[in-house]
Amino acid sequence: MAILVTGGAGFIGSHFIERMLAVGRTPIVCLDNFNDYYDPTQKRANIEGFRQHPQVHCLEGSFCDAAFVGRLFAEHSINAVMHLGAYAGVRTSIERPQIYAETNVVGTLVLLEAARRHPVERFVLASSSTVYGQGAVAPFVEDSPLGLPLSPYGATKRSAELLGLLYHQLHGVPVVCVRPFSVYGSRLRPDLALSIFTAAILAGRALPLFGDGSIRRDFTHVSDICAGLHAALDAPQAVGQCINLGHSEPYPMLVLIERLAAALGREAKIEYLPEKPGDMPITHANLDKAARLLGYHPQMSLEDGLREFVAWYRRTHRV
Repeated sequence: MAILVTGGAGFIGSHFIERMLAVGRTPIVCLDNFNDYYDPTQKRANIEGFRQHPQVHCLEGSFCDAAFVGRLFAEHSINAVMHLGAYAGVRTSIERPQIYAETNVVGTLVLLEAARRHPVERFVLASSSTVYGQGAVAPFVEDSPLGLPLSPYGATKRSAELLGLLYHQLHGVPVVCVRPFSVYGSRLRPDLALSIFTAAILAGRALPLFGDGSIRRDFTHVSDICAGLHAALDAPQAVGQCINLGHSEPYPMLVLIERLAAALGREAKIEYLPEKPGDMPITHANLDKAARLLGYHPQMSLEDGLREFVAWYRRTHRV
């Protein structure tokens, strides 16, 4: 019996696998297609620490391929799924909506079908805070009315949630939908704001800031996210639920930049640019449900998390 981790070579996926290896002996199948959304070399570096580990079987392939996924479930006796694989990014989804629909919606459906045909004990589906969209009232409560997603990414993540909940209702697939909020930490994707800001500050360039910097984000360290994901694997009351995983302390982007610059020991120069479509004005997780169902309580402060991120960035980029 094994747990399948999709997107296992990604930012969150690689951290989650390391957590699983640290706490138990469950066999793990790490699945990734190593696409070129960002440099595949970085993804391969993410798994280097466990690629040869006896508990881990690393596979290169697509969860959109139904025949491949069916064989994988049967051959590896998959009894749990941690579905972290997806096309991410709000702005890119506006430019390339079709690949987001094919991966995030159809790919999720392929996995749910496999879990129906090869019953599993738990199917954790990683959604996104972007499902709350325009009109949702902050702090976001899972069972309150959702707004209209502001991007194809948010729409595909909500679609994936609905499929998961439907498969739970129709077929008894034990689905838990988790909604991570603005995840950061070591191995962060290079296309995300914190990576872009850090590179610009260290190079002495003006960093690009879309809007006036008042947009607020609920920055959550990857270690806290992985703790919540791990709890979702066996929390008895979580099945059939959507659950926030955030920090519940949104910061304006200008404050993030100020604290990042302090952690780097450099001055931040800012180039103010027009707001981009698709950006939500605030993300703010209500964590009452996560605390009640998962025992989830985030531990990493923004200051400590930024220090950890900066140390990793300097070490890996040699700056």
